[in-house]
Amino acid sequence: MRSPELGGRPTVVVPLGSVEQHGAHLPLGTDTTVAAAVAAGLVARRPGLLLAPAVPYGASGEHEGFPGTVSIGTPALTTLLVELGRSAGLWAGRLLVVNGHGGNLEALRAAVPLLRHEGRDVAWFPCGVPGGDAHAGRTETSLLLHVEPEAVRAELAEAGETAPIAELLPRLRAGGVAAVSPNGVLGDPTGATADEGARFLAGMLDRAVAAVDRWQVDPSGRLLPAAPVPG
Repeated sequence: MRSPELGGRPTVVVPLGSVEQHGAHLPLGTDTTVAAAVAAGLVARRPGLLLAPAVPYGASGEHEGFPGTVSIGTPALTTLLVELGRSAGLWAGRLLVVNGHGGNLEALRAAVPLLRHEGRDVAWFPCGVPGGDAHAGRTETSLLLHVEPEAVRAELAEAGETAPIAELLPRLRAGGVAAVSPNGVLGDPTGATADEGARFLAGMLDRAVAAVDRWQVDPSGRLLPAAPVPG
């Protein structure tokens, strides 16, 4: 796509990820890879959308106890998203951020409502799997085995802390992931498969397509899920 080919104020889809540890078996860019796969699949299903390059850095301070993590922090990410939205809004009709990392939520919840208050039609969508584990466990491992199998070092996969994330939050907030999981994994990658990853991705895509088709936005800037079918 080249500048002269852009017209009609398209909806631009931007994958947002992170650079952070994902245990010994998954790459640093796992969240970006997943967000990019969801965004690309969404654009393939709705060809009127325009796929933008991914934003690969996010707010990952909770993972800074591990080498390889590079976090720009919430204030910087908030500013980045605001300026991205303002700039793209000069020619795009809508902007959708497809988010692959939970640590980016605070920035999204600050930046997107501000952009909407300024009159820009901006929203965000989370790459979540209902019932999935939190970090580098079976959910993300299955997704990577489907999307980028050559990047998974399955022989190094091992379980980490498997307690529910709600139980871990006080310790996570105080000391980051390293305080609760020495290997950086929150979950158990045992049993992960590419087939399961394909199902996870298909489910995220179905939810994303339905949410975009509906395009209703909550006060945090998040696209609301599709309305339930009556009956």
